[in-house]
Parts: sequence; C-alpha cells; structure tokens
Amino acid sequence: MSLIRTLPLLACVMLLAACAGKPARDSAPASRLVEPSQAIEQPVAANDVPAAAETPAVDTDTSGHDTPPPAAASAGTASEEVAPTAAEDDFAALYGGPSPGTGAEEATGASPSYDPWEKYNRGVHRFNNAVDRSVARPLATAYTKVVPQFARTGVTNFFSNLRSPLTMVNQLLQGHADDAWDTLGRFLMNSTFGIGGLFDPASKAMVPKRSEDFGQTLGTWGWRQSRYVELPFFGPRTVRDVFGLAGDMPLSPIRQIEMDKVRIGLQGLQLVDTRAQLMAVDSLRDTAVDEYALTRDAWLQRRTYQIERDLRHNRGDDDDDPTTIPVDAMPMPDWGN
Repeated sequence: MSLIRTLPLLACVMLLAACAGKPARDSAPASRLVEPSQAIEQPVAANDVPAAAETPAVDTDTSGHDTPPPAAASAGTASEEVAPTAAEDDFAALYGGPSPGTGAEEATGASPSYDPWEKYNRGVHRFNNAVDRSVARPLATAYTKVVPQFARTGVTNFFSNLRSPLTMVNQLLQGHADDAWDTLGRFLMNSTFGIGGLFDPASKAMVPKRSEDFGQTLGTWGWRQSRYVELPFFGPRTVRDVFGLAGDMPLSPIRQIEMDKVRIGLQGLQLVDTRAQLMAVDSLRDTAVDEYALTRDAWLQRRTYQIERDLRHNRGDDDDDPTTIPVDAMPMPDWGN
C-alpha cells in the first residue's frame, strides 16, 4: 500500500524536474529540436510550479527511464543564446539584413517583405495615391482615349530606347559584356532604322530586350536585402534602390537637355506614358483589401526576381514593364541656369 501511495509522488517530482527549464525566447525557431542528452536540468524553483500544468507529460521509454519533452530541452539551450547588441541591430536596420536575434526562417529571407518603416510608408502611399487619383490617372485615361494605339506604342518605344545607355552601362558593371553588346546593337538599330526609336526593328531582328539599373547592380554586388521605402512621387523603392538613383541620374539622356521646356515636356510625356501602361492593374488595386500591402509585396517580388535573374545571367528577354517611375521621368527644372 505504501508503494502505491509513493508512485504518484515520485511521478510529480520527476515531472517538475523535467519542466523546470526556462522558457525559450519568442524569436527562437519553433522547429528547433535538441536531443534529450543535450538538455540541461535545473533545480526546481517555487515560481516554476504553476508552469508544470501547461507542459506536456514526461514520456517514458521502454527501458523505464524518463525522457524530457522536446520543448523543455529546447528551452535549456535557447536560454544560452547571446542577445544581439544595439550596434548589430542598427547595422541590420540600415543595410537591410535580418537582426542577429531573429530565427533561421527570417535569416533566410522567408519573410515576404522587409518593411520596418511601414507606418511612414503607408502615409507616403496615401499621399501618392491622392496625387495619382487626382492628377496622374485622369491624365493617363485621357491620353489613352485621345492618342491612337500606334502612336502610344511609338512613344513607349522612344523612351524605352533612351534607357539603352543606362542598361548597357549597368550590364558592364555586372560583368555581362555579351548582354551589353546586344543592348548596344539594339540601341544603334532602333535609333537609325527605327527613326529615333519610334519603331522597334531590333525586336523583329530577335535582338534581346532588357532593362537594368544601378539598384539591380548593387543587388548583384551583394546588397541583396534592403528596407522597403516609398518615396513621394517616385513610388516603391528600397534603401538600396534609393542609392541606385544617384548612379542612374548621370546616365539619363533626358536630364542632359539644357532647355527646361523641352526637358520637362519630355519628362511629363514619359510620366503619362508610364502611368498609362499601369492602368491594367488599376482594377486589381481598387478591389484589394490592403492596397498598400499588395503594391509593396508585388514590387518586392518582382525586384527580387530581377536581381536573381541577373545573378543567374538569364539571357531571356525582359518584359520591360515599368514598375516604378523612371529616374529620368520626374520633371525637375535646371536650377543652375
């Protein structure tokens, strides 16, 4: 009889000993398991007793020895992790890398977006949407109704051809000399036989069409992850692509035009043409539950695809669809004159 009374008491003591480990941090990966031999048993504390009721029961193997549950074993090792310093967190925040305290899933980029400035970005997004609905979209709608399709295609071809020098330089910076040679041939063919780029004979000649910028070049150089940021008027970007704008501006042919009226007129036409090409997704944006998240995630996914394609040196044609306002399309007067 005394043996029967003693067994429940021994079971409770063993259960409390197995569950006495400190709980794991929230940032530790849930799928991380530690072998039972690695578990570190700690003395039972008085304030640890209530937690025992929420912990799974101790498993008993065929040999009769108690085995601590995986959750308790993980807790002992997780408590030994060193907390990241403030300098490490600041470095990760600035350059887009995951925080040292994050789990393995976040470190491998499993998160669909890196948007720690979401509150600020949503405010800028509302401003951009207000400008778009009051100015850009009405202009683009009128443009598509008044200008014939063949004329709009010529305008699109013209501005796409002007991007060729920018694309060619970035292809050289990425080490893709063969792609740069194709882009040079395409630019010369369209500028001559295509009457300044209004027509696209290079596509009929099966010359590949690609689009590169300095933001993509920085991505191929190793700046893979970066914070998402939305700029007024310019729209979606990352911190990496904001730095890329500085590298793209000197290569913009339109910005080299000294006459303000001609330059701003061309930039305004390019803005309207770019907005007209984005009208196909207006219905999707208008019906989205969270239009900001839709825009952000779609843009980041496409940007990641472009950089991955550059790293693989995929020689297929680029669809060349505009996803943001081009660097040379924003009208800015020449304050130096």
